[in-house]
Amino acid sequence: IQMDFVSNGQEGLARLKEKSFDCVIVDYMLPDIGGMEFVTQIHELKKDRMLPVLVYSAKDFSPKEKTQLKQYANRILLKDVNSVDLLLEEVVMLLHINHKELRPEKQMIIENLRSREDVLAGKNVLVVDDDVRNLFALTTAFERYNINAITAESGQEAINILGENNSIDMVLMDIMMPEMDGYETTQKIRREHKNSSLPIIAVTAKAMKGDREKCIEAGASDYITKPVKIDQLLSLMRVWLYK
Repeated sequence: IQMDFVSNGQEGLARLKEKSFDCVIVDYMLPDIGGMEFVTQIHELKKDRMLPVLVYSAKDFSPKEKTQLKQYANRILLKDVNSVDLLLEEVVMLLHINHKELRPEKQMIIENLRSREDVLAGKNVLVVDDDVRNLFALTTAFERYNINAITAESGQEAINILGENNSIDMVLMDIMMPEMDGYETTQKIRREHKNSSLPIIAVTAKAMKGDREKCIEAGASDYITKPVKIDQLLSLMRVWLYK
């Protein structure tokens, strides 16, 4: 991984105009420009391509600030004693890098993170998809990680399950479903106060410009594109279940 470093927002914007990058890591507390303004300007500058932005900061964001940031940032990571290792994991995931291609010491960091007592074990995950083949593939993969998968083949069935089951830890929401699509289903789930903080990961058919914004506006916590790579999905799930 090759990196460029700058010490303030204006330098960062100038560098982004000069050359192409695959990912941007931003400290929210910049000396010359507000963090929200900076990520907004990155979005405007690179709106013709999907440039991953990761906000890495010691600031404890309010729910309102997080909602605003999610419109422009792919990830928000708080600095703490373990955050440097988690930052590496996030970048590997955002750039779709096989961690086996990293230097041995970096491979060890990733593998140590993933081999700790897994936050996924024992979690109840509601998988919503109208295609039973996708449901079967995910539930089979989840069994290896001791994840309890509950399935729903429609948006209405998902809403009914959440109304009856208070132990759901996360929802994987297919967007393209007949009748009630994933956007509408997510909006209805969010209207229930008890579900306001429930992690919902939207699963979209392809990475189209504006898809992420539509998912976040509907109430999704994050999103991933098909075909789903199970390692990437599990890493994303861990990020949201660690929070």
